[in-house]
Amino acid sequence: MVKVRKTEGDARLAIGGEGGYPTAGASSWGSAPPSISPRNGQALQREKLLREAIGSEVRARRRNFGMTATRLAAASAISTGMLSKIENGSISPSLGTLRALASALATPLTSLFRNFNERRDAMLVKAGRGVNVERPGTGYQLNLLGCIDSSSCGVMIEPYLVTITNETEPRPIFKCKGKQFIYMLEGEIIYRHSDNLYRLLPGDSLFFDTDTPHGPDELTVLPIRYLSITACERGAEER
Repeated sequence: MVKVRKTEGDARLAIGGEGGYPTAGASSWGSAPPSISPRNGQALQREKLLREAIGSEVRARRRNFGMTATRLAAASAISTGMLSKIENGSISPSLGTLRALASALATPLTSLFRNFNERRDAMLVKAGRGVNVERPGTGYQLNLLGCIDSSSCGVMIEPYLVTITNETEPRPIFKCKGKQFIYMLEGEIIYRHSDNLYRLLPGDSLFFDTDTPHGPDELTVLPIRYLSITACERGAEER
């Protein structure tokens, strides 16, 4: 919950239950801050996230408007140093300052909290509990390690544990618009990316664009296991 707190005659933003929690610093706590309880620590962390979300949104909207920091600061009647601290999430701006920034950016005040209010998901996959995905005709076992709706960012990220236990012909070739990261865990493989061949041993990694044909070229030492993380534009099907 976002609410307003009065501090030294100025309206400040706060998060939490009844009473809220001051931001860190002698001017808020008095001579010295009290010991941090788990509850206080959690509230301070949420305030930090709020500051960073507001700063990120202000910076993004300023850049979208093609405004310099000096111009936005002048339009909001604050110093460029103050604006820099706000955009970096270093300070909690007053409600009046936020109103001035929103007005200068021609955006509703509530839009500056958009990134903070968006849902943030997490998924825990216990050992051996991933979803098995079969690629017909490849002989590869793909264990999907997580999946989160990516509609807000337009990018689909798929982490797989890939296991190859048998020789397969022909070798599958993949292609999609995005990036891929491979980290070898077991075995040895020759991996093709366009016209280049890479020998991968346990502990080796390979990071590459996926919009060119790629895939295993030679299964040197079986069994083979590697972690594969692919980030593709939503709707760009791997083929």
